[in-house]
Amino acid sequence: MNDNLTAAPTPAAPAVRRTADGPCLPADGAARAQHVEDLLGDPFAEDNPHGQRALLAADERRQAPAATEDLLQRFGLGAEFVPALLGGRLTGVEDLAQVLRPVFRRDVALGFGAGMTALFAASVVWTAGDGRQRRDTARRLLQDGRITILHREFVHANAILRGEYSARPAPGGGFVVDGRKDVVINADRADAFVAYVRTADGDGPDSHSVFLLQTDRLPSHAVHRLPRVRTHGMRGAHYAGLDLVQCPVPPDALIGQLGEGIHLSLRTFQVSRALVAGGALVAGMDSALRYAVRALGDSRRGLVLGGRRGRVLAGVFADLLACDSLAVAGLRLLDLAPEYALIPSAAVKYAVSALLHEDLDELAAVLGARGYDRGPAYGGFQKLVRDLPVAGLGHAGTADTQAVLVPHLHTLGHAARRGAPWQEAPAALFTPGAPGAPESAFDFRRLNAEPRDPHHACDGLLAALLGAAARLEGKRDRGPRWAALADLGRALAAEVHHLTQRCAALAGRPENTGPSPAAYVLVDRYCLLLAAASCLAVCENAAPHAPHGALLAEPDWALLALTRFARRLGLEVPDVPDGVIPDLAAALVDRYRHGHSFDLYAMRLA
Repeated sequence: MNDNLTAAPTPAAPAVRRTADGPCLPADGAARAQHVEDLLGDPFAEDNPHGQRALLAADERRQAPAATEDLLQRFGLGAEFVPALLGGRLTGVEDLAQVLRPVFRRDVALGFGAGMTALFAASVVWTAGDGRQRRDTARRLLQDGRITILHREFVHANAILRGEYSARPAPGGGFVVDGRKDVVINADRADAFVAYVRTADGDGPDSHSVFLLQTDRLPSHAVHRLPRVRTHGMRGAHYAGLDLVQCPVPPDALIGQLGEGIHLSLRTFQVSRALVAGGALVAGMDSALRYAVRALGDSRRGLVLGGRRGRVLAGVFADLLACDSLAVAGLRLLDLAPEYALIPSAAVKYAVSALLHEDLDELAAVLGARGYDRGPAYGGFQKLVRDLPVAGLGHAGTADTQAVLVPHLHTLGHAARRGAPWQEAPAALFTPGAPGAPESAFDFRRLNAEPRDPHHACDGLLAALLGAAARLEGKRDRGPRWAALADLGRALAAEVHHLTQRCAALAGRPENTGPSPAAYVLVDRYCLLLAAASCLAVCENAAPHAPHGALLAEPDWALLALTRFARRLGLEVPDVPDGVIPDLAAALVDRYRHGHSFDLYAMRLA
């Protein structure tokens, strides 16, 4: 990361943008997000066809909510996944995450089935596809077609990742593809597939290639769609199988170069990880926290967040804001400098998944019996408990991010052994909703599969923690809360140096040995420190006079979040000063009563 992130501001965007054959909508992502929120309406209104009653009923039937899918289709959700240069609305990843959050707050399965999976597939085309592939894919999405992704099989495979396809050259040119996967989202209704296909033996980096399989260009006798599969989570999503039997594939279906599949997955998964964390997981936890606050409001004592319940809800609120700080930093890094996003995107997914999973357990204890209610008032909570692990791919998703992060810790250790300089990540990463990069739109082709400048600077996000902690020393005279936050900053800064020393010890191990178990422990600590860094940086850069900026610019939420992080790290820290938890609980209740989301953006809810 470098000072180029603070280049000239982006020219003002037009007030509206019309997609190809689509409606006029605000060009600003936050305004489109508000438009989607208002379209979907009050989730608890009895007569809302897109509310919880309808969504839960569809889930019980294991069906997608047809009326809501139709509504999103009329909105032109597919255009959100198409770059503006190809006629769509996609100009930034942060904007896209904001647009998706209203959908994910209501139904995680709907967010994937009707939306984000299409981007996971299309992002490979936007990254390495030729002109025809890009035009065909854009046209398909703009005209309400469906495209999905066929992942390669991972060592840590679950049902979604198990099974794969293989291809061999055809005598007359092109390829012949064989293979089967039993659990693919939208396999029974997609008209195009982006498929990771084995094209070489072994497990080397050139073992797989990627193909754009368009069903109208394939013989029907070779393509067999298998029946729907029953899943425990995301029951309304259409998981089904796809069997390809000696399927001839034209030569121009190859995306990029032969053997480039794993390289492309490393590039495009950066966007997927950031959007899963910043779109699905944060939005889902926003709803889970709302169910818990709602349950207290329905209790005999009413909405009084005192005692243990108040501590739990204030703590989860602080965690949610901190996780969103890390998620937004990852999203904005993709927009501002995608070349540097490989490691941060993996850390975002890893940390947000782990932290919010813990918080979900805490909220379940607050909800008590209501957490098992299947009715429209609280049934969404038990649905989230089932859906969110599927969204993160469970253990397979954890192993996938660890595979990226463990080598980085070795790199960090080598840099520490050489005394490499610390270069602090710029403030632009930590200002949600601020103008984006000078370029007109996010360009997938800038994604890089290798960490940038690994030998010239230590980790920029860790450096942001060190910088913020040092600057907090000058705020001690503002009161006991700022002084307590400065103490925490100092303790976490010391933990950063301790982490780099332990990484240096790892880097000194013989290269022919596998990853040490200690490396996986250090991944946990590293990601917690990145979350702490983002939390402090968002607090430091918040505009106190902006709408809802006063909360972010004050120390309470950061103080409670960092206290919880420090305890997870095993550090001895004092309790937060008196009044912090009641004040933060009061801010949570205020957002609830006035109908605003609990994340950094504090969106007005329908």
